Amino acid sequence: MKFLKPYVRKYWKLFGLAVFFLMIEAICDLLQPTIMARIIDDGVANKEMDVVLRLGGLMLMITLFGALTASLRSVISSRVSQRFGAELRADLFRKIQRLSFENMDQFDRASLVTRLTNDVTQVQNFMNGLMRIFVKAPLVCIGSLIMAVRLNMQLSVVLIVVVPLVALFIFLNMKIGFPFFVKVQQALDKVNGVMREYLSGVRVVKAFNRFDVEVDKFEQANEGLQSRSTTAMRVMSVFSPQIVLTVNLGIIAVLWIGGLRVDQGQMQVGHIIAFINYMTQILFSLMMISMIFNMFVRAKASAERIGEVFQSWNAMTWDSDTESKPDQRGRVEFDNVTFAYAGTSGDPVLKQISFHCAPGQMIGIIGSTGSGKSSLVHLIPRFYDATSGNVSVNGVDVRQMDPHKLRETIAIVPQKTVLFSGSVLENIQYGKEDATQEEIEAAARIAEAHDFIAESPEGYHSRIGQGGVNFSGGQKQRLSIARALVRKPDILILDDCTSAVDVATESRIKAGLKQYAAGLTCLLIAQRITSVIDADQIIVLEDGVIVGQGTHQELMADCTVYQEIFQSQLGKEMNHYAAK
Repeated sequence: MKFLKPYVRKYWKLFGLAVFFLMIEAICDLLQPTIMARIIDDGVANKEMDVVLRLGGLMLMITLFGALTASLRSVISSRVSQRFGAELRADLFRKIQRLSFENMDQFDRASLVTRLTNDVTQVQNFMNGLMRIFVKAPLVCIGSLIMAVRLNMQLSVVLIVVVPLVALFIFLNMKIGFPFFVKVQQALDKVNGVMREYLSGVRVVKAFNRFDVEVDKFEQANEGLQSRSTTAMRVMSVFSPQIVLTVNLGIIAVLWIGGLRVDQGQMQVGHIIAFINYMTQILFSLMMISMIFNMFVRAKASAERIGEVFQSWNAMTWDSDTESKPDQRGRVEFDNVTFAYAGTSGDPVLKQISFHCAPGQMIGIIGSTGSGKSSLVHLIPRFYDATSGNVSVNGVDVRQMDPHKLRETIAIVPQKTVLFSGSVLENIQYGKEDATQEEIEAAARIAEAHDFIAESPEGYHSRIGQGGVNFSGGQKQRLSIARALVRKPDILILDDCTSAVDVATESRIKAGLKQYAAGLTCLLIAQRITSVIDADQIIVLEDGVIVGQGTHQELMADCTVYQEIFQSQLGKEMNHYAAK
């Protein structure tokens, strides 16, 4: 719960002011039964109307004053809780952004969504409740106990039995209920996960007509949430009737004992009525306290889940004074690098990788699926740290560089194209916020995207749907390339980003790259051998190991794996044409 300390320091004054008004409101409520007892015993019993009117007016004034303080308390509590919730959600979002990929991999993406939304809301609602009814309930309960004891010591014996029993029920309620609400939030994670997966793959679902399968998956997750929520609520609901029964039995005991005392002339009727009113206030207060603990259990479970994210510290460290070497801008070096993802078993993803890329070179990286190509380039912008060995960019070990400054010199076109809702212009400007229209169009022309953008009715102001649904796969890839090019980086990483582009368009993009960015270092991951065939250097990966390195001619002469790739993709076609 340490993450809550900054918010406590910031809002404790307003919180205290809300509680102050709440205390006044509680005092006003506590005075009512005592005044009512005096109206009955002094006014009604003695038939003195002026006493009834005077005390009745006092009750009305106290009620109005209590209503005013309640209104002020409500305004303050609403403002504080809403600001607290908004700031907590924003801080949690910023924390998630600062986490490394390794830290992010510890959490399911759907779970992070739940923590940002439902869990924050649970904590926010509890904070709001503290300033509205959660503090008032124990105040009224304790105040009613004090007022009841002052009113009649003999009837207070009933409270000695009732209060400890109710306290025991509330304690058991909290202790038993907490684990169940942790499971409820986990079940909510699963529901969000199923929905997220379905919405991201809705086209595939429709294409294969697998609605029944997705409905079954959702129903299982939804039924799991229903089952766990029902179980939690059943466990919690066991205690509320017992609290009501205990307090009502106490009221019956008060009526019985009070009736005997009135018959014996030892007690006045007004005292019994006031005492019953206090017992009723105690009943409602205890019921409210029980509900408070129910909400506290849920809020505590949510707060712990939020705390898990805040406690995940980015393990990456760096020297803030380290600067890139200007004469080596664009140089990339791998020195005996081995890498394995945290928490995985088996062989490392990359083993003993060593190569260097001079400024201005184009390096092709090719290999079978799962050979470690994407993992290799993820080490360059320091998405992950190498398990052993060194990765250097611009002549400096990336572990000594500020990741923010490092990534300013690198542009990446990921394997999975990601476009954001907004205009085409805004998506390309994502690579460089202050890019001019001329720079944007120049980047789009090199990426072979300018023509189809210009042909659309709104041009560069055309809206992009969720995930780019209104663009083809090839168009999305070209927009993604333009976004990277407008940045004018020292190092450009193309992670199999032309798979949906035809060979002719890909050739034009590569030709444009050479003219646009002379001196720009490019690492090109590809499945098609034609994509890397004219690279300055080609690296062939197999099971995380470099099995070949050199130009196309050198690899065709001495790399069996490269020869097999060439033969499988181009050999048969070339032999076919040669036979003709």
